[in-house]
Parts: sequence; structure tokens; C-alpha cells
Amino acid sequence: MNISRSGYYRWSNNRAKWRQYKQDRIDLEQYVKNIHNKYPSYGYRRINGLIRNKTGWIISDHQVHKCCKYLNIKSKVKRYKWIKPKHERLDYPNIIKTNWKTTGPYQKIVSDMTCIPFKGKLYNLTFYLDVFNNEILSYNLSDKNGDVRTYYEGLKDLLSKIKEEQPKEVILHTDQGATYSSRMFADIHKNYNIIHSMSRAGTPTDNPVIESINGWIKEEMNCDFNYRECDNLFEFIDEFIHYFNNERPSFKLKYKTPVQYKIDLGF
Repeated sequence: MNISRSGYYRWSNNRAKWRQYKQDRIDLEQYVKNIHNKYPSYGYRRINGLIRNKTGWIISDHQVHKCCKYLNIKSKVKRYKWIKPKHERLDYPNIIKTNWKTTGPYQKIVSDMTCIPFKGKLYNLTFYLDVFNNEILSYNLSDKNGDVRTYYEGLKDLLSKIKEEQPKEVILHTDQGATYSSRMFADIHKNYNIIHSMSRAGTPTDNPVIESINGWIKEEMNCDFNYRECDNLFEFIDEFIHYFNNERPSFKLKYKTPVQYKIDLGF
């Protein structure tokens, strides 16, 4: 055979690299399948983030995306359309004005209520989320649709944490719901250093943090945990919030969990 020594070794090295590439591709496909089976709502970016966190294997999002396309894997989530309300209520100005920049916890907090259907009833979940690290600071669930106590009880839990942390100033941003606009709600936090900010009517883009997470939470509870089959929704929500804060990787936080992100920054 008329082959040079350098040519032979180049061919041999390339063959070894090709074998390693094929093995890496097989391993990656298995990781992607396992994560998708456990968390069907995850997109390719979050799948990649979980692979990085669990294995330390650094892969580009593009490579994971190609793998997902090859395996015909897609995030199993729905998309929602927003309906503009007929009447505008403006009790507090929009202080945020799309400026969501924060340098630490408890600087900007957002809140919303969402309805969760469960075994023929409609449950109300109100939660308060820290914009700094997407951590759910407090929440309250009721099995009575329209129960305004979820707002107040969640707020009281939040105030206990604010009292403990003693931040200089807190901006609480909400929509223009009747409860958030009520005198009772304002009276509960009037002795705290909280400034209330509100979105404009029919403008969910004024509060994209809570609006996006609000939809994803229900999709993940349904797709990844099949919450409709659980025995007790209250216990399930407690466990899910713990998972959300301590185990769920977030794209915004470079695929760290909210608690991990806060600890890594020294808070």
C-alpha cells in the first residue's frame, strides 16, 4: 500500500475521533430522552441546562436542539391568548416601566393569582415572586374560587420575610385587580417600606415576569407531574414550590435554580 506514515496516523486519529463523536451522540440522545420523559414541558435550552447541572458536560444549545429535532422531541406546552379587559382601573402608577433590573433580593417583587382546575373544582393560587432570582417567596392556595384571602395570606407571609430581611425599599408590582387595588390590601403593608406599582389595564407586557411564569407553572405541573392524579392538591403545591425554588433550572439564571443562584452570589 502506497500510504505515508503521516497519512496513516492522520487517518487513525480521525477514526478515533469519529468513534468518540458517535458515542457522545448516543449518550446525548439518551440524556435528552430521559429528561424529556421526566419533564415533557422542557424545551431544548432547559434540557441542555439540566444536562450541564447534572453531568458537567458542556454542550451548545444548538447541538441539543439538533438532537431534539432528530428524536422528534418538542416541549409539550400550550400557548395562551390575552383578552383585554373592558374597564381600566388605575390606583397606582406603573413605577417599573419595563425596568426589571435588580442587584439583589427583595428589590422588586411581582404577584398574581392563577386558577387551577382539580377534580371538578377550581382552586385559586396566589404567589409572590422575587424578580431578582425568580424565587417564589410566598404563596397561598384556596379550594374556593374567588377567595380573596389567598392574596392577603400570601402578603402576610411575604411581609414576615421582608421584616426579617429588612431591605431598604421594595417595589411590589401587580395588575389592576380589585383586591390589589383595595384599601384593605394597602393597609396590610402600609407600615412597611413597600411601594406599590401597577401594570396598565390590558397590558400583560407591563408584567412579563409573572405572566410568563404563571403559564409555565401550570403547564409543568400538568406535563411533568400529572398533578390531576394527585390525592391532595395542597400537599402537591407545597412540593412543587419547593421543586421550583430548589431543583428547577432557570434559563434566566444561566440554568441555576433560584436558591442556588442567590447563594452563589452571596445572598
